[in-house]
Amino acid sequence: MEQTEWEKLSPEEKRIQLYLNQIQTLDAFLERGAISKAQYDKSLGDLTVKMGMKN
Repeated sequence: MEQTEWEKLSPEEKRIQLYLNQIQTLDAFLERGAISKAQYDKSLGDLTVKMGMKN
């Protein structure tokens, strides 16, 4: 995302975008074997709670 696009986002939209970016990072780590599925699940759960994305 370009800087100008980022600046136009609301705080809520920025939070969602950061969450999605973090999930992409976790996905990449899992795909490359850098973390186990258990570590992925734990990290994703923690991330979801800490970023307030849990419904």
